[in-house]
Parts: sequence; C-alpha cells; structure tokens
Amino acid sequence: MSELPPSARVPENLTSGEVGLLRVDHVGIAVPDLDAALRFYADVFGLRCVHEETNEEQGVREAMLEVGDGDGPRLQLLAPARPDSAIAKFLDRSGPGLQQLAYTVADVEAASAALRAHGLRLLYDSPRRGTAGSRINFVHPKDAGGVLVELVEPAAD
Repeated sequence: MSELPPSARVPENLTSGEVGLLRVDHVGIAVPDLDAALRFYADVFGLRCVHEETNEEQGVREAMLEVGDGDGPRLQLLAPARPDSAIAKFLDRSGPGLQQLAYTVADVEAASAALRAHGLRLLYDSPRRGTAGSRINFVHPKDAGGVLVELVEPAAD
C-alpha cells in the first residue's frame, strides 16, 4: 500500500479535533449546465433540490440536493455563472465531476487559524460568503492530498 503524499500528512503538533470538524456538509460536483444536471439527479436518482442560488462573488450558479430522508450530507451542483469563475476554470481543466468535499465547522475563522498555524494554506485570507449565507474557506488541495476541502460555517438562523 502506498503512503499519502507529504502534503497530506498531519502537521506536527496538530491535535485531533483542533480544527473542529462536525460532519460532512456536502460533496460538490462541477457541471457545465445546472438545469440539465438538476433534471438528471432528480430523474435518475430521485434527489430533491432544496436550495438554489447564484453567488455573484464566486461566479457560480449552485443547487443543494437532498439525499434520502435529507438528514445527511447534501450534494451540491456547481455551474459557472461567468467564464472567468473558478468553476469554469475547473471544468476547462478537469471536465465535469467531483470538485470538493465540504465539512461543517462551528467557527470557520478558528478552523482556518488552526490549519494555518500548522502550515496549511487556505485559499482566502478571511472567510467568504457561501451557499445560503454560510461563511466558507478552502484548504489548498496541494496541502490536502489533492482534495479541495471546504470549511463551512452555516449561517446563523
């Protein structure tokens, strides 16, 4: 069995739970056409769209889909709202498919600080607005074994 790349190893002195992951929040799928993808996931898998929005800052049209009873993680479909968005660039480079794994955290700033303190790179200096008013940041994929990891602090109700 091969080892994880050095960038995916646990940084020294990072204690279990220090980042504060609470659960898997969602899995993000990059798609070229949000409407077609919504029809596909509804017709083929019976998934139900529970939230849809355009995030102008991120340049993305997105939808959250519930799986099963809706009690677990969601599936997020991400389509470019403009050609210069990160999702458009991802699609150009990699094509449609798995784009990110997101975890719920209680405090995205504290989680980001804990990761930075141990040498991991985050994409944003401070959290940005995510789906439904959440606050988000991302761990650089080169520091997470090739996986784009999103940290999601849900919006306060």
